[in-house]
Amino acid sequence: VVISAGFAESDEEGARRQRQLVEICRNSGMRLIGPNCMGLVNTDPDVSMNGQFGPLTPLAGRTGFLSQSGALGIAVIDHANRMGLGMSSFVSVGNKADISGNDLIQYWENDERTDLILLYLESFGNPRKFARIARRAARKKPIVAVKSGRSSAGFRATQSHTGALISASDVTVDALFRQSGVIRTDTLGEMFDVAALLATQPVPRGDRVAVITNGGGIGILSADACEGFGLRVPELSAPTQTALREFLPAAAGVRNPVDMIASASAQQYGRAIEVVARDPEVDALIVAFIPPIAVRPEDVAAEIVRAAQHGDGQKPILSIFMASHGIPPQLTAGGVRVPSYPFPEAAARALAKAVQDGRWLATPEGRVRRFADTRREEAAALVARALAPEASGRPGGGWLSPDDTAALLDCYGIPMVTTKRVGSPEEAGQVAEELGRKAALKAVAPGLVHKTEAGAVRLNLSGRMEVEQAAREMQQRLAVAGYQAVGWTVQPMVPPGVEMLVGVTHDPIFGPVVACGAGGVLVELLKDVEVRIAPLTDRDAHDMVHSLKTFPLLAGYRGGARGDAAALEEVVLRISSLVDDISEIVELDLNPVVVLPEGQGVSVVDARVRVDVSRPPLPLGAKRRG
Repeated sequence: VVISAGFAESDEEGARRQRQLVEICRNSGMRLIGPNCMGLVNTDPDVSMNGQFGPLTPLAGRTGFLSQSGALGIAVIDHANRMGLGMSSFVSVGNKADISGNDLIQYWENDERTDLILLYLESFGNPRKFARIARRAARKKPIVAVKSGRSSAGFRATQSHTGALISASDVTVDALFRQSGVIRTDTLGEMFDVAALLATQPVPRGDRVAVITNGGGIGILSADACEGFGLRVPELSAPTQTALREFLPAAAGVRNPVDMIASASAQQYGRAIEVVARDPEVDALIVAFIPPIAVRPEDVAAEIVRAAQHGDGQKPILSIFMASHGIPPQLTAGGVRVPSYPFPEAAARALAKAVQDGRWLATPEGRVRRFADTRREEAAALVARALAPEASGRPGGGWLSPDDTAALLDCYGIPMVTTKRVGSPEEAGQVAEELGRKAALKAVAPGLVHKTEAGAVRLNLSGRMEVEQAAREMQQRLAVAGYQAVGWTVQPMVPPGVEMLVGVTHDPIFGPVVACGAGGVLVELLKDVEVRIAPLTDRDAHDMVHSLKTFPLLAGYRGGARGDAAALEEVVLRISSLVDDISEIVELDLNPVVVLPEGQGVSVVDARVRVDVSRPPLPLGAKRRG
């Protein structure tokens, strides 16, 4: 354990010393924690190791905590002790020169003394390996993480729709955690709120919440907070309401929230919890108490614990004690503990995170699909030719031509609308006449990225004359804007459907980030997009499509035709396979992808691909190096 600073975090000389330190440890058969860390603590009675220089020692418990910040670790231990959250071990990893967060997650995954894993992270050494390890460990034990640094400074400027959609936030971190089953919280306070729940209560089986209280106002606030965080507060079943009326005053409300009014005794709290917990239409209970003169918080807390002990242990119970002096000790003193929160919002937010975890656990694991009809070698050769200086005009690549783009997508079975490239307005008119149907015309001009804004797209054109005229008008308009039209593409108009986007941008740390969202000309206005980190599983693709705000349009909104969502999911998976295989693809846009009625597939109307010589992300099973 090396607590000293002055290594890789300082300068190049420090980085050299750090490499030497790692080499010494490895040559000696040792593992290294740090440098630039606070150390570690193991509370196992058989170990009792306190190898940190902080003034506090964590209480013994069943939570493993990783902190990438040494100073923050001191505050973490203090807060955990005050709330009664014991730790099996605490590790401040510092520079992570050797032992990393990935190593510790694997350790805690198999540690019989650890039931809950908490992470404070500032960076990732190998995020793709993190995804693989965390996805496996989260099936066994909850993982809650705070990742600092939500600014957009780490994302380079991009020219694609996809890049514009995801460059404004750290959605890549959200995607990584979502795919891995890691519960992300915004603050340390929220992390501890969630930890207090998961360390003492079962994971909820659903999102239906019953609120029990002695005040109407706190009941309303609790219900509002639950619904605000995506939980439901349904009316209790008729048998439950009847059972409550047997012992509550006539003025009490029994529908949900259960308002027992201010005169409610501690015993009535206990009976109400027992009755409501038996309701099959309730998944979790929030019990709120505002102390009147005649009822002691300690007595209510004791009844809450007693009722929890007599339950079946399948439904989480959370408490809210307002205007009390701290948490009543009865809630944390015995074998059965009940988490307590000062306000409804904190309780509802923690419960919503636990519900999120329950949903993830209830969903079967996905698999990374590989398609037998892909032609990887042909695609790689095409990209290699495009990267040659004589092809791209500069070393390192650029945007592929429309012909190369179509050929690349064809290698991975991605269906593009039939496209004819022509060099003059007259040729465009001739192709349109041969189509015998309405046509779409698009100009091709070096440096032109967003064609619609430049007036380089015309739709629903009929016949030779109309297409020729449109091509000439485009030529003139682009010339005024400083572009030279070197050709046009002519496509048949596709049947009407729902316009979506599938895209990719390359993150220097996370690798290819795949996006799916609402498409068409309003893509950046709507900003309805879901992202995941490649390679995607079939579950990832399904969740992306079904999580979109615009998914109802694919599900037959207001009597409309159901879209072929399965075909859209397949396109997402094929794109994931493409960019996972060909690391030189750094930006890709399919927009619009017209989703046709169910069973009819999709049509990719427009596509752009940019390639560059880039360092591929570490493979999923790669080992970290110092």
